[in-house]
Amino acid sequence: MLLIAYLSFLLLLTLCLGFEFSACRTGPGPGPGPEAGSAPATNPAFRHFQLRFYRVYFLALWLGGPRRACLLFCACYSACCLTKLSRDYFTLLLGRALGGLSTSLLAPSFEGWYQGQHLERHDFPREWIPGTFRQAATWNHGLAVAAGFAATVLAEWLGLGPVAPFLAAVPCLLLCGALVIHTWEESPEQNGNQNLNRTLLSRSCTDGLSCLLSDRRVLLLGSVEALFESVVYIFVFLWTPVLDPHGAPLGIIFSCLMASSMLGGSLYRAASTRVQPLPLLSLAVLLAFLSLSLLCFSTLPGRESPSQSFLAFLLFEGACGLYFPAMGFLRGRVIPESRRQGVLAWLRVPLLLLACLGLLALHGSGEGLAGPRRMFLGSTGLMLAALLATAGLFTLARHDRELRLETESGAGGQQAGDCS
Repeated sequence: MLLIAYLSFLLLLTLCLGFEFSACRTGPGPGPGPEAGSAPATNPAFRHFQLRFYRVYFLALWLGGPRRACLLFCACYSACCLTKLSRDYFTLLLGRALGGLSTSLLAPSFEGWYQGQHLERHDFPREWIPGTFRQAATWNHGLAVAAGFAATVLAEWLGLGPVAPFLAAVPCLLLCGALVIHTWEESPEQNGNQNLNRTLLSRSCTDGLSCLLSDRRVLLLGSVEALFESVVYIFVFLWTPVLDPHGAPLGIIFSCLMASSMLGGSLYRAASTRVQPLPLLSLAVLLAFLSLSLLCFSTLPGRESPSQSFLAFLLFEGACGLYFPAMGFLRGRVIPESRRQGVLAWLRVPLLLLACLGLLALHGSGEGLAGPRRMFLGSTGLMLAALLATAGLFTLARHDRELRLETESGAGGQQAGDCS
């Protein structure tokens, strides 16, 4: 299993570099177009960097702006890591609560501060934002791959145990907080509009629900998002108990998963010059469905195949890397910008509800691989529903020019520096 993981990692990195160099040689990727913020990112890291838990973000704004929310993230996640030293159940439970709060604050707070500085304080062109996010997403995946190796070195090679990676994260979080304190400035517009933000949140939710129910394209696209991403949340909890009993190096496995996700993003970037985002979204959902179907067979009790499960996990992560930028582009075109936050807030409800119900079912389904296999069966059903919703959206909007990328002649020149 160790040899398979290492060889897979090297192969995935080689393919990633090949697709990235190919994308750079073919010229700039599809531009953001006339709509602000419509350009997709190249991997799922940007998806979570861009859109997560808007209610917590508005709460952060109410408390004093994205800068303070970023500091709160550093403090909460540092405390979460330190609770791993305890063996008390309630202390560990508190740590998980702090971890959930920190994860909710991470994406929207840092993005909110950046966009405020970019647009309001420095008055930079809005068209530069997608290029910045692409760079951030690339670094994010590269650091995630390195983090998997670092975790393996600390926990296994040096024999420091499974808590060591969490403790190693604390100095990084403290350094992040120090940089925020000493180098960041809060935008005046972000620092004094708490009452306005609360009013906008209420109006955004009402308008978002109206948009979701009145536009069939929005409803179908939102259904795909809720179904697909609920499976992603469930997947996070399933890959470890499937591979760990077979002695898999979890740190290296994590690096392989991140490299596979990066490969999916690179594949999207290379393919989007010839294929439109809607077919690529359909391909991503189909690959995810196939990977989950394979997992239903590879986790059969008494006939487990960890190598097949590992390959299925890689296929699923690659599908995620292909899915998130395609979904990001289509969301930017289908959902009006003025109602986007409200629609996404409503979509969080079925997404998180499905994920929670799935994990509750996993907890009550017994020991061994029987529980994860039942969850893979249920996730396959959810992905089949997402595939049907994608087919409905493709039938409804396949001739919609609004959902098509601009040609290079119409969109070229906006991202010329992306590959530099």
